[in-house]
Amino acid sequence: MSKASKGIKTLKKTIEKVNHGNKIATNIPAGMAAAGPPLGPMLGQHGLNIAAFCKDFNERTKDIKEGIALPTRITVNPDRSYTLVIHQPPTTFFLKQAAGIQRGAMEPGKEVCGKVSLRHLYEIAKIKSTDPVMETKSLAEICKMFVGIAHSCGIEIVKDLDPSEYQQFLKEREEIVSKQKKELQEKKEAKMLRTV
Repeated sequence: MSKASKGIKTLKKTIEKVNHGNKIATNIPAGMAAAGPPLGPMLGQHGLNIAAFCKDFNERTKDIKEGIALPTRITVNPDRSYTLVIHQPPTTFFLKQAAGIQRGAMEPGKEVCGKVSLRHLYEIAKIKSTDPVMETKSLAEICKMFVGIAHSCGIEIVKDLDPSEYQQFLKEREEIVSKQKKELQEKKEAKMLRTV
């Protein structure tokens, strides 16, 4: 056995095992944490008191509109206590709210499903800048990042938004969405017929 391999073996014995903690990253609807699946089993396998966690989460999110999915980071400590970090709702949620739409584009890049003004984008960036992952980024960087997210949803960023023109755009868009839904339903039905 060489000197180097002996040195490595002794080094392995002296290094302490680093405990990074058990981290859980999930989205939980505001005010609706429940012991059932999928949250209950996820927490249970880490040995957490599920009922206490749900009560704590629901209490912390009582001021937020119920049902909004909140990105949540849970760090489970060895003594089965936990650290809970609740982020702002996802950027896509804010963009869709600002655009007044329910869903993104079926083919982003080829169609526009909604429009958001630069002012909306800036306000969303200010809200999201409070998230721990955004603390090191400037508002300009966050805005640039959100332009990309908006584009991937099919939302166009415009300098100014005329309310009456946009209302007309949304009416026309409703017709397109209903056609798309009908086509999807027909494809599903056709696929079900083929599998039978």
